[in-house]
Amino acid sequence: MTSKGRRSGERWRGTAGAAAGLLAALLALGVSEVVAGLLGRASSPVIAVGGAFVDRTPRWLKELAIRSFGENDKDVLLAGVIATVLLLALAVGVLAVRHRLLGYAGVAALGVVAAAAAVTRPNADWQDALPSLSGGVAGVVALGLLLRAVRAPSARDVPAADAGHVPSDVGTFGPGTGDNGTGDGGSGVDRRRFLATAAGVGVAALGSDVVGRAAVRRLGAAASRSAVRLPAPASPAPALARGAVLQTPGVSAFFTSERDFYRVDTALTVPQVATEDWSLRVFGDVERELTLDWEQLLARPMIERDITLTCVSNEVGGDLVGTARWLGVPLGPLLAEAGPRAGADQIVSRSVDGMTIGTPTAVAMDGRDAMLAVAMNGRPLTPKHGFPCRMVIPGLYGYVSATKWVTELEVTSFAAYDAYWVKRGWAAQAPIKTASRIDTPRPFSRNRVGRVAVAGVAWAQHRGVARVEVRVDGGPWQQAQLSTAASTDLWRQWVWEWEATTPGSHKLEVRAADTDGAVQPEARETPFPEGSQGWHSVVVSVTD
Repeated sequence: MTSKGRRSGERWRGTAGAAAGLLAALLALGVSEVVAGLLGRASSPVIAVGGAFVDRTPRWLKELAIRSFGENDKDVLLAGVIATVLLLALAVGVLAVRHRLLGYAGVAALGVVAAAAAVTRPNADWQDALPSLSGGVAGVVALGLLLRAVRAPSARDVPAADAGHVPSDVGTFGPGTGDNGTGDGGSGVDRRRFLATAAGVGVAALGSDVVGRAAVRRLGAAASRSAVRLPAPASPAPALARGAVLQTPGVSAFFTSERDFYRVDTALTVPQVATEDWSLRVFGDVERELTLDWEQLLARPMIERDITLTCVSNEVGGDLVGTARWLGVPLGPLLAEAGPRAGADQIVSRSVDGMTIGTPTAVAMDGRDAMLAVAMNGRPLTPKHGFPCRMVIPGLYGYVSATKWVTELEVTSFAAYDAYWVKRGWAAQAPIKTASRIDTPRPFSRNRVGRVAVAGVAWAQHRGVARVEVRVDGGPWQQAQLSTAASTDLWRQWVWEWEATTPGSHKLEVRAADTDGAVQPEARETPFPEGSQGWHSVVVSVTD
């Protein structure tokens, strides 16, 4: 074989090895999805590794992900995990061509690492390791089958010691062909066999992925949710006062749809909890431990309330805020039945996925409309918003109040326990700060000379918004028209008519004051550690 032929053969062997590693990884991922679905576990390698990454991600990186990708941050993370696994698989495949045992060890190591990540997740047990381990075994087997068609060059693949005297048009295995009859061209790759094996592994990988997804769908909560019949509230939501909703184009809708309502949590896959499998346990430092199943929860008196929720990660002017009509069981009376003991100043709520959120006991029981919500905007909660049950507590940021997929309420103290976000440096108690936002005109929009409606929303949950003011280019503050106050737990829309007479660029700023008299400060603060604050501003242009 000529030196050029040997180089070509090496390239073929490298390409075949990379393809073998990639296909083995795809089959491993598919098999793990099947096993996870059959076991009813959300512990496939991608989810396990992604979850472990989330737990260990520094705060600044999480905030950057939310700012950059919003609700798509989880999809971006999962895509990154998959891309990393596949790149590692390509490298392992190339290594395996020359060092087969190291290749097997590399594939097995990926499965073991994912299994270790799975069993260290909250609420995990030994069964959570099975999907990753099963996938690892399948990957090793697939790699072995593919490597049989990728052999190291043997003495047959090179000419004898005096090969330099062989005419250039005479190949190793026949005149002018360089072919051993199996299609390897002296490359050390039995191409026909390799392609046939690769096709088989590829079909198996695709089939396992389809079966795995079907198994996950079978275990979903859609059927359970569709069977829910919501009870009528014992205390319906008060009718909105006339003027509570302004008819100003461009302003956020007063009620936020389930589709548009923000979602910020650490669950890489939305937990699927059927009502027949759900229960709530109230325990800890209480006089009486309580346990409720779904039917018992629905049998309790329900309240219906319109409440605005805000995420602590919301930046000044951000959209991680929304309003919905919630239906649920009042939390205060339920806790009173359990009887918190003296000194039990924290309620630690736990989600089915192991998330912990700490809420001040006094706030949960001070008479505000804190609830265990089962419905949103007249329909059962969707899985991504916490079906079958979640917490809603007006006036607190979500990370200390809005536990989704809630299954436990442990009565304890702040001295005894730090919840998930508190362990990561966020404030233990976080009332929502007064905020306002300009919805229209949009930043950098072009507006004609004349009257321009400057409008948006403002909120100060459980205190209420008293006034909103707007100014142009640092001039005097002008009071905006507020929508009628419907509840201190709701945002208010506002509008100010701007007589835009001067062409050019202009800066619009807004600030709000709550009913306690506190005015939004000008200086901006980032969300960490207890919520952002500062004036929202937009720059627009006016043209003739």
